[in-house]
Amino acid sequence: MNDLTLALHLLVRDYWHIIILVLSLVVGASAAIHAAMTKNDVRAAISWVGVIIMSPLLGPVLYLIAGINRVRRKHLLESRDQNFKDHTHYPEAPVSDVSELVGPQFRSLHILGDRVSRFQLRNGNHIQVLAGGDMAYPAMLEAINQAQHTIALQSYIFDNDPMGKKFVHALAEAHDRGVEIRVLIDAIGVKYSHPPIHGLLRRKGIRCALFMTNPLGMRMPYANLRSHRKILIIDGYRAFTGGMNIRAGFSSEFSQGKPAHDTHFMVEGPAVVQLVSSFAYDWQFTTGEMLSYQQWCADSWNPPKPWVPLRCIRSGPDRFIASTHHMLQGAFAVAQRHIRIQSPYFLPDQTLMGALNTAARRGIQVDILIPGQNNLKLVNYAMMAQLDQVLQAGCRVWLSSGAFDHSKLITIDGAWSYVGSSNMDPRSLRLNFELDIEVYCRSTARQIENLIDAQIEEATAISREDLAAQPFRKRLRNRIIWLFSPYL
Repeated sequence: MNDLTLALHLLVRDYWHIIILVLSLVVGASAAIHAAMTKNDVRAAISWVGVIIMSPLLGPVLYLIAGINRVRRKHLLESRDQNFKDHTHYPEAPVSDVSELVGPQFRSLHILGDRVSRFQLRNGNHIQVLAGGDMAYPAMLEAINQAQHTIALQSYIFDNDPMGKKFVHALAEAHDRGVEIRVLIDAIGVKYSHPPIHGLLRRKGIRCALFMTNPLGMRMPYANLRSHRKILIIDGYRAFTGGMNIRAGFSSEFSQGKPAHDTHFMVEGPAVVQLVSSFAYDWQFTTGEMLSYQQWCADSWNPPKPWVPLRCIRSGPDRFIASTHHMLQGAFAVAQRHIRIQSPYFLPDQTLMGALNTAARRGIQVDILIPGQNNLKLVNYAMMAQLDQVLQAGCRVWLSSGAFDHSKLITIDGAWSYVGSSNMDPRSLRLNFELDIEVYCRSTARQIENLIDAQIEEATAISREDLAAQPFRKRLRNRIIWLFSPYL
């Protein structure tokens, strides 16, 4: 052992506690400064700085793993890459004025959408509401069976159960016909069943990838960021999107005639290009493969009438962060008569809560439908702790009866609809990659309103008195869990 090595050994042996203290102070101060300088939400900044200060060693490690938005950075870098092709070519002009279709108050919402989404509002689309798995799954499987060129499928959950195997069988047959197929599943969602289904897909020769599997060089899912998008695109011409995962529990065939509920949508027309673009972006982000417009998008569209204007709204912890948040704020502000909301996980932040409460105080009827039976107990407890904040402003809250309903539906004044994968909770609004569509069509809004109103007729109204009548231990439990709602 040379003199320098010996000196270092003695230094560490005699002063290790001081070295650790100094190191922890330097690392903790660096992490706290980074959090203060990069977090736009003051609550998030305060929370992370507090965690780091209270735990100078563990806090920076937690911040390094869960606090730094590397996904947003990577997406931002990719958006500057000239080799990345975003499929936004259209032969048709965008919709210039929605006033005649849905009313002048929606003109400002149209402008907001233009500034929030890189996609333009397009007419010439046909949209069909698919109420429940018994409508959605057969239509999706039939479309897969009819595919001639390409199939793109993205889902948060794709269970390895009887329904999932039906989809794998249909995809395998399409693959054998020579159809190009890409399947993208979230790395967390794929673990809802065992063994996970991507192994079966790969054995069938189907190209499949898992979203967010390799952060920081470690083979582990980055659980706090998830792809919650649900997309199926056939030949670049017909698409399905909405809130529905692929699970046997949403089909009467595999749930003893008592399926959980959800709502999905079939879209035909130029807006399908926007869905292809969203999928292609996520696929390249995950695998590095760039999908070509010529192969994955249809050359023309001739969907059945009626035609409606719609567009996709992407949101997530990247350059599209807060897109849905902005759209909902704008929608609640332009409402003149009625706001209907159906969400399985209703945990809006204070900004959206304020927008809803302001609408109610303006005299707008606000109806919020949530499940009477929720599949996530902790989320349900947190919801119960927060409902009094909308009830006191005059909003009406309804607990649905019957099976759990996973639908995410919003309508404004029977004219504008916002549907898709986003829940009204912190995870969907800040952490998940989500995909929704806004539809300017009175007929579509009426169909969605009818679905919500039919459940409200059988639902139970909840009041502030009902919440106050709960035993103290339950109210305390709910409030404690509510504190952790951003992480549920």
